[in-house]
Amino acid sequence: MAKRISDNWDEIIDFIKTNPKCSSQEILKGIALGISIATLKRALQNLIASEYILSIGKLKGTKYAISPSYNILRTINISKYFEKEIDERVIQNGFNHELIASTLENISLFSTIELVKLNELQEKFKSNSSKLSKSEYKNEMERLAIDLSWKSSQIEGNTYSLLETERLLKDKETASGKTQEEANMILNHKAALDFIVTNPNYIKPLTVSTIEDIHSILVQQLDISRNIRTRRVGISGTNYTPLDNEFQIKEAVEQMCELINKNNNVFEKALLALVLISYIQPFSDGNKRTARIISNAILINNHYCPISFRTIDSIDYKKAMLVFYEQTNINAFKNVFIDQFEFAVNTYF
Repeated sequence: MAKRISDNWDEIIDFIKTNPKCSSQEILKGIALGISIATLKRALQNLIASEYILSIGKLKGTKYAISPSYNILRTINISKYFEKEIDERVIQNGFNHELIASTLENISLFSTIELVKLNELQEKFKSNSSKLSKSEYKNEMERLAIDLSWKSSQIEGNTYSLLETERLLKDKETASGKTQEEANMILNHKAALDFIVTNPNYIKPLTVSTIEDIHSILVQQLDISRNIRTRRVGISGTNYTPLDNEFQIKEAVEQMCELINKNNNVFEKALLALVLISYIQPFSDGNKRTARIISNAILINNHYCPISFRTIDSIDYKKAMLVFYEQTNINAFKNVFIDQFEFAVNTYF
């Protein structure tokens, strides 16, 4: 059976990595896969479209090099990646200062195909939601808020079930055998979401102080410090070490806000907030839940469908996040975002 073009991508990329600014003829000779020059050029065009490689020059003088976006966008086999234990994985164990300051500014996180899908889903959301009465729309938002409060808390280790969460939020009935801290975590999620829905413009523009304010709502009556942390933090399951200097942390958050504010694509803005707040770890605790609320705030502010994350497995969510911590690779988390946006559009509206 003939190989698909994509089957040759790894060999082509590996050759270009070790032979930067090489020609198509040099690649053809170097990979020795027995494919034609026409097949190779189709593969090269696909790799360019996927932003894995760059073409330099024109016509016969064209050379190829690895794109700065390759490591961020390339596909990583998650199952294979986590076959290695924490100390066996080769990782970027320190904070990547160039990622937010320069690299992400010049990268399109979503492919053309992915954006077509997301925009079609958004149009479906607009069409469906426009047919709902105010009370019907409010009911759907309440349903989504319950699901998000449950799932976001579950990702953080909360043991409330979805039904118990619904009883807590609707009837103020705490679950038997659960701690008050677990109840507070869920109630805080709902309070933060209610605040965002009532004040959709609060995060426009996104600033350090607005992120701190949302975090403060999320950690009410919990033993968690507010505002930018002043001490080191560790992340379980990884050797990645976030910044430990208060001034560098604040600078990174400011750079992130600038990056998000000047980005014109709402999906990219929401995804960047989702991963970068978690990556920077600006707070002593509550970073991922803050990221999920801020990401939804961006969607709501722009009249896009919010996301509940209801069907994502907590372990899969954490693995996708760990890959970003360790490799600054967004592919797995991007897939989580796309899948959950599709679920939200099809389920709530």
